[in-house]
Amino acid sequence: MITIREETFHDVEAREALLDACFGPARFQKTCERLREGRMPAEGLSLVIDRNSEIIGTVRLWHIAAGPNRSALMLGPIAIDPSVQSLGLGGKLMREALQRARSLGHRAVLLVGDAPYYERFGFSTEKTGSLWLPGPYERNRFLARELEAGALDNARGLVSATGALERKPDLGALVAAAAQGALAGLRSAL
Repeated sequence: MITIREETFHDVEAREALLDACFGPARFQKTCERLREGRMPAEGLSLVIDRNSEIIGTVRLWHIAAGPNRSALMLGPIAIDPSVQSLGLGGKLMREALQRARSLGHRAVLLVGDAPYYERFGFSTEKTGSLWLPGPYERNRFLARELEAGALDNARGLVSATGALERKPDLGALVAAAAQGALAGLRSAL
């Protein structure tokens, strides 16, 4: 059975393996990765395609500012397992992600990708002409789709990362806890 669902912590390893298979290590050098680094995806917008407990598709959307004081989402990466790429699953995943983004009140989505592919989902360069990304990219691949009409009217400026920072473990607390555990074990052994 194939389902689209929210990603869980248990999906991370499979998601990363899928992204590696589809994009290789060069994915970490892309400009959009700078907008994702150290950030959490937008809540409710980290999706996977699950086929009998196997992750065969993934997409995540991230909070950004499309110029000063204009919130939007950045979509990516989106990936489908190469063995099932011709089944229309990428389209289903994209439509689901956009529908969820709209239902959560988001007004616009940007991405960097193949324009002929993303045009079918309503993406174009029409609203990105006065926006720019913090690094190299091909202008004709910088696309946007408004989920609410006019959301990107007159948008201009640098696209920047916003949203929640990634939770990092407190290494000092982990070391202290390990030391406490070691002391407790030593005491019980005596």
